[in-house]
Amino acid sequence: MSLNAGRRIGKYALQLVLLEGDEQSLLIDRIEQLGFKCCYGHVGAMDTQKIVAAIETTSKKHGLIQTGLYRESHALYHAIMEALYGVTRGQVQLGAVLRTVGLSFSVVRGRPYVTQAEGDWIAVALYGTIGAPVKGLEHETVGLGINHI
Repeated sequence: MSLNAGRRIGKYALQLVLLEGDEQSLLIDRIEQLGFKCCYGHVGAMDTQKIVAAIETTSKKHGLIQTGLYRESHALYHAIMEALYGVTRGQVQLGAVLRTVGLSFSVVRGRPYVTQAEGDWIAVALYGTIGAPVKGLEHETVGLGINHI
């Protein structure tokens, strides 16, 4: 098993969440040329459930995961939670400790390994702000989660 250097889904997910406009459109074309699926969106919340729901809904809407397959939703959930650990610095709490986030997210699904039998993997990248629920008292944050399907 070896990771294919040109097919790193985590790297693509991070780039996608950080880029805007034409640059983002060009990257989406590149990602899709590799046979990967991707989507992106935005969410703001003081509740982690809303973040998970927004990412899961967008992923289903764009065909990254199949609604009827538990293993796909489960893999996405774990990738989201891993990314949230990065955003929240290991304390996946928001509203209960008076923190709020405004995040952009991206999801990339594909086969990053040379050996195709390794199957599909999913990456979730989050970028935005976190802080007290007072405008102007936030700072930047980023998280990345990757899980096998």
